[in-house]
Amino acid sequence: MDILGSLAGIILMSPLFLVTAMAIKLTSSGPVFYRQVRVGRFGRHFRIFKFRSMVANAEHQGSRVTARDDQRITPLGMFLRRHKLDEFPQLLNVLLGQMSLVGPRPEVPEFVAAYPRRFDRILKVRPGITHRATLLFRNEEELLAGADDTRAMYVNTILPWKLRIYGEHMQRQSLLDDVRTILDTIFLRHRPIERVETPLANPQIDNIRPFPANVDERRPVLGAAEELRRTASLNS
Repeated sequence: MDILGSLAGIILMSPLFLVTAMAIKLTSSGPVFYRQVRVGRFGRHFRIFKFRSMVANAEHQGSRVTARDDQRITPLGMFLRRHKLDEFPQLLNVLLGQMSLVGPRPEVPEFVAAYPRRFDRILKVRPGITHRATLLFRNEEELLAGADDTRAMYVNTILPWKLRIYGEHMQRQSLLDDVRTILDTIFLRHRPIERVETPLANPQIDNIRPFPANVDERRPVLGAAEELRRTASLNS
């Protein structure tokens, strides 16, 4: 389903891809695509495809976490991000076998290293373009807007929620559920969450089963996530 779905999507959306690429080149300097390193299945690194929505070299000018009011976002990029058009090139990652249509969103290595035990489980599957967590947090940039420290809010508050949802989904994932997620993504049938505080403070997703309470999520374990943690500590 992934290969056929991505190939069909690329063919059908090729006119939109071309128009978007031309608009990016005409409105700001820099490449058409943004290629950031993400962590894929079994901890393998790959470069994700996105239409560039920020100024060139934006990653060297601020946090890896982007809020709605981030000054690095270009005017066209604001439009692309609002309508999630910047994510469409990830169909190429699916075609290359690096991602699936549905699966946990791939994170950057430093965020994976923050929760090694949880990611050791999640990295057993391919990351995806969309997911139930993606739908619930599609207004993530609005949630981050105005935060004193966007990175801290993402790592300490939003990411644990996503990990919790990923873990619950892995227990019941099926082809039918994946098709439903794709349709919900296309037709925006999920209402995004309105606020994020602690894992017990949001009634929209309080039925998500947590990971076992006796698991220390920050304790490193052997595996791909442990290697990422060691790499992060060496580079810090």
